[in-house]
Order: sequence, then C-alpha cells, then structure tokens
Amino acid sequence: MGGISNRMKEVKRRRHRRKKLVKFQSKLKKATTSEKLAMAAKLRKMTTGCDRLIATMGLEERKR
Repeated sequence: MGGISNRMKEVKRRRHRRKKLVKFQSKLKKATTSEKLAMAAKLRKMTTGCDRLIATMGLEERKR
C-alpha cells in the first residue's frame, strides 16, 4: 500500500494553512497599508474562505 491518503494530505494542508494564518496575524500589528494588501492577496491564493478571513483580520480595502 504505500503513499499518503487523500485525507491525510488535506489534514496536512489545513495544518499548514493554520500556521500561516498565525504568522499573518502576528505580522498584522506592525504592517503598513501595502503590506496588508499583500497579505490579503496571499490569503486569496491560499484558501477558499478568504473573504471571511480578510474581513475578520481587517484587511479590507477602504473605499472612500
């Protein structure tokens, strides 16, 4: 049998995403506006639930 099952691959991806989110949240405190936009772009590429995460973290673009 060998190899890794699809379930374990997904679990590994989730854990990695969670670690990345913790890093983003720690960097968020000191981030400039351009860095926040870059973080939002990375989040969009990383996960499908990015809209809710971006709103929660306050990375939304300000429309004025």
